Amino acid sequence: MRALLLGGAGFIGLHLARRLTRDGHAVTIVDDFSRGRDDADLAALRDTPGVEIRSGDLTDPATWAVLPHGWDQVHLLAAVVGVRNVESDPARVVRVNSLAALHLLDWIRPEEKLFFASTSEVYAGGVDLGLVPVPTAEDVPVVMADPTAPRFSYAISKLLGEAAVLHAARARGLSAVVGRFHNVYGPRMGADHVIPELSLRALRAEDPYRVYGMDQTRAFCHVDDAVEAVLRLMDSPAAAGRVVHIGNDAEETNIGDLAKLVLRVAEFDPRLDPVPAPPGAVARRCPDLSRLRGLTGYEPVVSLEEGVRRTFAWYRDRWPR
Repeated sequence: MRALLLGGAGFIGLHLARRLTRDGHAVTIVDDFSRGRDDADLAALRDTPGVEIRSGDLTDPATWAVLPHGWDQVHLLAAVVGVRNVESDPARVVRVNSLAALHLLDWIRPEEKLFFASTSEVYAGGVDLGLVPVPTAEDVPVVMADPTAPRFSYAISKLLGEAAVLHAARARGLSAVVGRFHNVYGPRMGADHVIPELSLRALRAEDPYRVYGMDQTRAFCHVDDAVEAVLRLMDSPAAAGRVVHIGNDAEETNIGDLAKLVLRVAEFDPRLDPVPAPPGAVARRCPDLSRLRGLTGYEPVVSLEEGVRRTFAWYRDRWPR
């Protein structure tokens, strides 16, 4: 199989590329390296037989003009993400994420199967307003409580991408799957997400140790499980044209208990300093995975403790402090 990973030098993209190459497939990565890191992990992948890495800006039509066809799978993973990016430049978030999706749909051919990476943020407004249940299924109403709020820019861009992909698929006979990722974590995901942030502050021996939004709850999914779900969806003909949640609903935890787990793994015992959650943070998030299970038989296998241990070890050994 030949797979094209757009944004493949980023967090989920690199893990997906590794898995595909281990399974014997050829992988081409296109990335502008604005978020995807050109680091030792990528260098090791670059030296793997069957891997090609290209530099390209997916908002620029010139990138698409020279990109060949003939792919069995195309994965659009590229996006501007992260609370800091969303808060500091929401216009860029909307522009980059939307243009990448729209240019892709102008370029792709019907015989090239598409995976579009979306997010649980698209329905977060409904959770905030108490309009949708948690655990949350794919068919809940989508609400943007305040489109002027910077935090909604990411959700708006991804919702536009979902609609564009699904409508184009119906109109053109394209086989496409929309996967909404839920709190995926693991090695090499940067420093702006909760598990890496907690790990790095433990490694710096922060005392008192800040814990933001201790009572908020999340259902975290290790990246290896997320990649398994993506591959199963792409192998399922029945998943074409569907929005499917990807995550781990087995070990929902509050942030206070998560912080204690990280500190136990770090063998560090500071005084905890509870801090209010950032403005706009959703109080609870957990996916209903009934659709994913029904389509693929997927079950998450990496426990939260094991996943945190793997992630902490990577940041301890590889990330500058």
